[in-house]
Amino acid sequence: MLVDGTAFEMNQHGFARRSTFSLVAATDTSCRFDLSPSDAIRAVYPFEFLLSLTHAVEGRTLTVTAEVENRDKKDMPFGIGFHSAFLWPLPGATGKEHAVTLDNGGEPAMLRLRDGLIDPERLASPFAAGRLIPNAAMFEADAIILPEGTGEGLTFGAEGGPALKFTFDNLPNLALWQKPGAPFLCIEPWHGMAPEIGTSSEIAARPYSVLLSPGKSMRFSFTVEIVE
Repeated sequence: MLVDGTAFEMNQHGFARRSTFSLVAATDTSCRFDLSPSDAIRAVYPFEFLLSLTHAVEGRTLTVTAEVENRDKKDMPFGIGFHSAFLWPLPGATGKEHAVTLDNGGEPAMLRLRDGLIDPERLASPFAAGRLIPNAAMFEADAIILPEGTGEGLTFGAEGGPALKFTFDNLPNLALWQKPGAPFLCIEPWHGMAPEIGTSSEIAARPYSVLLSPGKSMRFSFTVEIVE
């Protein structure tokens, strides 16, 4: 990874997933964790920032919010994404067909990873009229990446059974992934992706990278509601 031409060694998926957050607030239905740069983080990402993650439950709905604040004196490029996993099959729905259904009925083009980078070749959409029936073979080539066109909501549910209703705010990219043999499906909303093959290694040049001005902050959130 390059920042203004200087190389930094950052592992795939960034540093936040490997960092220890501090609990700063908690109630019976919510919690907030903060992450500020340590010396180890500064060695791979040379900016001053605050990353806050809040999880809140209201009734049958979970809201997850990330807020990024630039505490540096220079513009700060970054990408952010969630790696949320959900039981597949859903509880009580073993043996039933599951579907991912986009609210907008779209058929967004698909991208794939090659050696950790985005292959820029646009592939045919795995959706038909906004509907995808997932199966394990789809993920043998790693994640299904949908850079745009998935809209602001979807449903993951079983035929005649339980379902999860998702809404996304300021998260234009989506990935679907299953670890081989694992009993879950990852539904991952992002704002920012890995570099495309053959393009600049500058973090600011990555697809959908954010460039945040000093003193400014930006919020990203999604909700998951259990529906019948």
